[in-house]
Amino acid sequence: MTEKSVAFGESGRQPAIGQGTWYMGEDPQRRQDEVAALRAGIDLGLTLIDTAEMYADGGAEEIVGEAIAGRRDSVFLVSKVYPWNAGGQKALAACEASLRRLRTDYLDLYLLHWRGNFSLQETVSAMEMLIAQGKIRRWGVSNLDMDDMRELAAVEGGGACATDQVLYHLASRGIEYDLLPWCQAQRMPVMAYCPLAQAGRLRNGLINHPLVRQVAAGRGVTVAQILLAWVIRQQGVMAIPKAATIAHVQENAAALQIRLTDEECRLLDRAYPPVQRKVALDVV
Repeated sequence: MTEKSVAFGESGRQPAIGQGTWYMGEDPQRRQDEVAALRAGIDLGLTLIDTAEMYADGGAEEIVGEAIAGRRDSVFLVSKVYPWNAGGQKALAACEASLRRLRTDYLDLYLLHWRGNFSLQETVSAMEMLIAQGKIRRWGVSNLDMDDMRELAAVEGGGACATDQVLYHLASRGIEYDLLPWCQAQRMPVMAYCPLAQAGRLRNGLINHPLVRQVAAGRGVTVAQILLAWVIRQQGVMAIPKAATIAHVQENAAALQIRLTDEECRLLDRAYPPVQRKVALDVV
């Protein structure tokens, strides 16, 4: 069975499940397990790794740097810049600091983590500067809703945005109303963070919902695998779950092979119906 993939421009095609690193690098006793999990994910083909200068105050980037040592060419590396660093010389300094922690001289994709005081034009200009200097290959955004994306598209150079990374999971479907269709029409990939609702912590009933469990049991797979398969069923959507153990990353990688049937999707819709109106972008 052919795995689903997502294209981030030319030469940027990646499997539709990557590796997130939020909360990594916070506990020194877990460092080697986290490094091993990321390396195992690369071995399994989950070659996109997403991190941010915010995560553990750069600690997650250091974990990633150790994990990809000697394997940089096999990885599509994504990091994110704080909004208060997303313009002018601050952007250059922030990017260079991320590169040092990651032990690399370039990022495949650099994202504005969320909107701040810098204008979108200033951020786009900073991203173009970083591309010209060879420090990043592409740029994108995170946590921008429909109005923000329209505003970005109207900015000079804004059309080069390579992705919007937003919260998306079965129990948080607001982007399906307008943002996701717009991105699909633009052929702009969407990166779904917290695709498992942080193991159900964001939506307490999600992991244990009887209809979700019914679909998983019918397949003989885990609930987490069904939730990942549901997220990536959409054209141009990638999921970036965190996996801090090798067993967890193996479970995530196996979800690439699951194709939900129409009946399974109907059952999941009964559990968490599609939105019927515009709702504010869900953010954590």
